Amino acid sequence: MIVGHHLIWTAYGCWLPNDPRGSGSREVHAETIAGLGEHHYGRKAVQPSHQEIRQFYQDARQVLKHPLLRLSEEDVVVIAAGFGRTIGERRYTCYACAIMPDHVHLLIRRHRDDGDQMIQALQDGSRSALIEAGRRREDHPVWTKGGRKVFKNTREQMERTVRYVEDNPIEMGLPAQHWDFVRPYDGWLPAGARK
Repeated sequence: MIVGHHLIWTAYGCWLPNDPRGSGSREVHAETIAGLGEHHYGRKAVQPSHQEIRQFYQDARQVLKHPLLRLSEEDVVVIAAGFGRTIGERRYTCYACAIMPDHVHLLIRRHRDDGDQMIQALQDGSRSALIEAGRRREDHPVWTKGGRKVFKNTREQMERTVRYVEDNPIEMGLPAQHWDFVRPYDGWLPAGARK
């Protein structure tokens, strides 16, 4: 039984399907980026050097339709406001959120919306917030379409994911993040769920 959704997605162009580290994509659909490198499904056992990754994304900048823009501190604040608005309007319960320079993690309690609907709503709301704030042009997609959804089925999994999401910025040398729309996980489980 699903207790929560760990939602993960990347900023536009930040983890391409043929990323040299490997990716969760099954194939490369865009011809413009297919020539950048070989596709590998899943994380590679032997990871490439930082120089190889930097070169890959330097090359990607030349062929991507829109600028490859990492999320600045100012962007993160605007995105958080967009998330907060969407979470309030859609009545999601969010237990953890980390907005990183190139990707996002959220842990949201089971809801009438499925994971794909949650990702779409959160991407749309935060993209609109960035455009309204003048942080992105109207034609910039901001996010890679869609994202990864990892179902959480037990209290232990929920608690472990909260810790993982909260630790994400710290492990990257960034300050801990605290958002008004995040509430502490209270051990909630749907009726009939295993502890």
